[in-house]
Parts: sequence; C-alpha cells; structure tokens
Amino acid sequence: MIEWIAAFLLISGSLFMLVAAIGTVKLSDVYMRMHAITKAASLGAILMLASVSLIYMQWIVWIEALMVVVFVIFTAPIASHMIAKAAHKTGMPKGPGYIMDEMEGKDTYLPEE
Repeated sequence: MIEWIAAFLLISGSLFMLVAAIGTVKLSDVYMRMHAITKAASLGAILMLASVSLIYMQWIVWIEALMVVVFVIFTAPIASHMIAKAAHKTGMPKGPGYIMDEMEGKDTYLPEE
C-alpha cells in the first residue's frame, strides 16, 4: 500500500514539474514564468521528497527530506521576489494584460545609474 502512495506522490510531483516546464515555455513574460516556476516546481519537489521518504522509511531520509522541504519553502518566495525586483529594475517588458505597475517609482532607494 505504501508503494502505491509513494508512486502517486512521485507521479503527482512529476506532473507539477512538467506544468512548471510548460509554463516556462508558454507564458509570455518573466513575471508570469517566475510565478509558474516558483509555485509548481516547489510543490513538485515537495511531493517527490515525500515519495522518497515513504519508500526508504528511515529516520535519516525523513530528516533530510524535511530539511530540504523547509529550505524550499523558505527560499522559493525570496528568490522569486528578488528575480521580480531585478526584472523590474532592469526594465524587462511586461506581457499583455497588465493594467498597472504598482512598483513604478518605488525603487528610489537604489542608486541611479
């Protein structure tokens, strides 16, 4: 029974990774791509680590998987935020459908070039 649950988690994680990869190719600009990669790839990695933890059934594997999950949960939003700020600061073009730019004029604390 545990093998079936682990297989389901592994396949689910793989599908989320596939969605992230497709989103990287199909979406129009860096902001939408970043959103797809951050959300889907993080969840995919967490599901895959849960699958590995179920298969091996050892405390050390559970602890390592938990440490990686915590690392992904804490670093993915920070990395996404920093990529968005860098893209905005360098003037990356936005795709169609953007109504307003809430970051316009808020980069005043950075040195002007």
